[in-house]
Amino acid sequence: MTKDEPVPYLNDEVPVAAETASKPDGPAPAVQEFTKEAATTNGGSTIETDAIVIGAGFSGITAIHRLRKIGFKVKCFESGENFGGVWYWNRYPGARVDSEAPFYQLNIEEVFKTWDFTERFPDHHELRRYMAHIDKTLDLRKDTYFNARVNDASWDESAGKWTIKTQQGHVATGKYLILCSGLLHRTYTPDFPGLRDYKGEIYHSGAWPEDWSAKGKKVGLIGAGATAVQITQELGKQADELTVFLRRPSYNLPMKQRSMTPDEQKYMKHLYPALFAAGRDSRAGFPAVPNPKSMGEATPEERERHFNEKWDLGGFNFSLGAYTDSVISPESNKVVYDYWRKRVCERLKDPEKQKIMAPEKMPYYFATKRNPLEQDYYEVIDQHNVHLHDLGAAALKSFTEKGMVMEDGKEYEFDAVVFATGFDSFTGSLTQMGLKNKDGVDIKELWEPGVRTYLGITIATYPNLFLSYTPQAPTALSNGPTIIEAQVEMAVDIIKKLEAEGAKSIEPTAEAEEEWKNTCDSMIPFTLFGQTDSWWNASNIPGKKAQNLTYIAGINNYEAQCRATFDGWKGFVVKA
Repeated sequence: MTKDEPVPYLNDEVPVAAETASKPDGPAPAVQEFTKEAATTNGGSTIETDAIVIGAGFSGITAIHRLRKIGFKVKCFESGENFGGVWYWNRYPGARVDSEAPFYQLNIEEVFKTWDFTERFPDHHELRRYMAHIDKTLDLRKDTYFNARVNDASWDESAGKWTIKTQQGHVATGKYLILCSGLLHRTYTPDFPGLRDYKGEIYHSGAWPEDWSAKGKKVGLIGAGATAVQITQELGKQADELTVFLRRPSYNLPMKQRSMTPDEQKYMKHLYPALFAAGRDSRAGFPAVPNPKSMGEATPEERERHFNEKWDLGGFNFSLGAYTDSVISPESNKVVYDYWRKRVCERLKDPEKQKIMAPEKMPYYFATKRNPLEQDYYEVIDQHNVHLHDLGAAALKSFTEKGMVMEDGKEYEFDAVVFATGFDSFTGSLTQMGLKNKDGVDIKELWEPGVRTYLGITIATYPNLFLSYTPQAPTALSNGPTIIEAQVEMAVDIIKKLEAEGAKSIEPTAEAEEEWKNTCDSMIPFTLFGQTDSWWNASNIPGKKAQNLTYIAGINNYEAQCRATFDGWKGFVVKA
């Protein structure tokens, strides 16, 4: 950002930076990641199809593929210049997925048989090459319009169709509308006092210039969540000085990254169908076996051995193998936290930094907020060029021309400030596309008192509309591709059944929505989840209603409960 430019990307959709869109990620198998042909535009006539898909990430790709398989014509509209969704936009230093291969991929045989990952946890470059491979294998591009940001969607009751329009001039109609616009897409930057006075560089993790370097610079980083952890690991090695500002620490788990060879994947691929099926029939999308005991049923020695084993496996295994009462009993949760703190302090040596990043008193209950995965985060934090500022001890008073001044009078000067301040989760993209119900009411207005869905995949007064990667589902606690495939396949099965019955439309009742909300909410008081605020309950956005947005009983129970409503269309109104 130059001194005379307005602050970019504040509380707005992330744009495509020119320098980002023009750079491929190195050699890509068979197709180039970005091409001129990707910027498809409409010639002006209305595009008529059976189903309209909005978004071309994992959800949109799954919807295109599954709808084609039942013989539907489908067209997809994507605001970016290529496939990938969050992995098209995420280009910040260190960006990589925290769900491990082979589970972080789609269960499409012709795709996984011809693709090999190079790492257990692929980075953003590899994930974009993977998306390019899916595109080439399934020929998705012929049914996808890029640079097509939807800004209007309305239902025509007499025609029984949806009409969508884009900022770029596309107009399309279809009987069914599938929204695949993502869980964490719309960037959020707090309204910091004096921010526009700051004359240095400003970057948000969701809109990163790939050729930027922190070398030789003093950098301030606001945030300590999953994205901030990955950025810190990289910028701490580059910047002359890096200062991390945080309100509370994340309870990071060891990633245990490693390379994956083609030979090992060749051997494993014949097991993929069984592994994917086991993941689908699990709580979080990984076929892990939880500990059947409560904390009190194990001796201290047993607990230590169990914790050590799961910790050393890396990834989410420490959480997936938890004792049954770990997120139910405060006492048991404290045992988990104390073990976590001990392991962190073995690596983070600075006692003052320990007080902030791993304090003796637990700041919030373990696993009630996202556990990011890290590689060398604590070693980087321990470096002399990396500093911590506890915003709980001294909040930000204001930005200045050169940096920040805190409430305790301390001043910082920076060449650049990085915002890893998160996203307007769950609903941010849905409420910004002009999505109106059959009565002409925008969903932004409809959801202002609180989110309402039925099963996390349909909405009352929105006929023939389906959602993926949504609120009021196990989304925040799940492996992305697993819950996405579960939801999209349920939507496609509903459509298939409706077509077989010759029905015109389907929508849930308001009573069914209320019952589903109560179902999701009724589980929370028996756990510790309700004791911690985060993007999981939308409390990270000022003015947005904080509420439970997660079905916590797991993917397997969720899908079974949803599918039980299809017989007899329980909770739905179907028009012939």
